[in-house]
Amino acid sequence: MKTSIKFLAIVCTFFLASSFTVQEVYHGHWERLGSKKVDFRLDKDVFHVGMHEGAFRKLKLEVTGGSINVHQVMIEYANGTRDKFPVKQSFNKGQGSRVLDLPGNKRIIKDITLWYDTKNRSRKKATVHIFGKH
Repeated sequence: MKTSIKFLAIVCTFFLASSFTVQEVYHGHWERLGSKKVDFRLDKDVFHVGMHEGAFRKLKLEVTGGSINVHQVMIEYANGTRDKFPVKQSFNKGQGSRVLDLPGNKRIIKDITLWYDTKNRSRKKATVHIFGKH
């Protein structure tokens, strides 16, 4: 009897753990603010966010599809002020950044500008995803 209860508990635990992907658990409270496919060169891209997305306290980047070097992230808020974050990090496919804490309380973001270059180690273009946390 005890063996069958242990077995049932193990099976239930395995089932529950496998029903969630890592991305679902990780991004459970993170909202996608935008995604862009990047070019094979030194470039910058602007992600337009706006008031309709709400106010955020934290940001995070995630890279899929290829590899890039991110140099800097600049955030322009709805009130016209700006913050620059020197990221200076190389991202491989599937890698994410550290969490960027926004100064102050929740802030309404107008635009996020990302400066980057590609490693050009593969023929696939990377896609950058930006997530915000309220």
